[in-house]
Amino acid sequence: MIVRQAANVLDLLEFFARRGQPATLAEVSAAFGWPRSSTFNILTTLAERGFLYEPRPRAGYYPSPRWMALAQEIAAAEPLPDFAHPLIERLSAETGETAAIVAPAGTQTVFLDVVESPASIRYFAQAGHRLPIHATSSGRALLTQYPKKERLALYRRIDFQRYSETTPLTAEDVEARMAEEAGRGWHSSHAEYSADLAGVAVPLPLGERRLSVVIAGPMFRMQDRMAEIAEILRKAVASATHRPAQR
Repeated sequence: MIVRQAANVLDLLEFFARRGQPATLAEVSAAFGWPRSSTFNILTTLAERGFLYEPRPRAGYYPSPRWMALAQEIAAAEPLPDFAHPLIERLSAETGETAAIVAPAGTQTVFLDVVESPASIRYFAQAGHRLPIHATSSGRALLTQYPKKERLALYRRIDFQRYSETTPLTAEDVEARMAEEAGRGWHSSHAEYSADLAGVAVPLPLGERRLSVVIAGPMFRMQDRMAEIAEILRKAVASATHRPAQR
């Protein structure tokens, strides 16, 4: 169930991120098809709380630095360990593909940190990127860390739509895929959600936190190297997480 008012605020933030410049009430209203009165209420509420400001007279509204300050405070309270970014830098360099650290977000996954492949044809992603938890290797590497009862409850909230010919379409399909993947010690996806993309993922052990590490790239480069990439990934994660000093 989506709370529309909250969704509108988040949509507005993404709108400004894409636009990269201020927008007037009329421009925001036209972009979303919102009534002018509703648009006025959202914009003035955010402005009065200090989350929007007017950079120039009559130029419209733009997000204020308050968003960044809050995000920094939030991130500082639940940081990734010091080894996390060097780990995915190493993995991207060794494999030539995009590497990321991923966390659960309801029925989705969210990328917390990303190092993109240097290749011109690559998996494009950035922090905040979201994917279905059941239809990705990184998602199933997270689901293996859930007690089965919790997984089954989560499946009831998932919209099992078909993204491709390889998308798991039921809870039973996901559980069977996970059982098969557990036998070899790593998770994989072959265009289950994004056409022509493949991924290899493993859990990232870090206390009670549920995280995974994924390496993803185009099928034409990944499909014959899945086992090789999985071995690189497993060794790198084992080496990083067995260091004596962690946060």
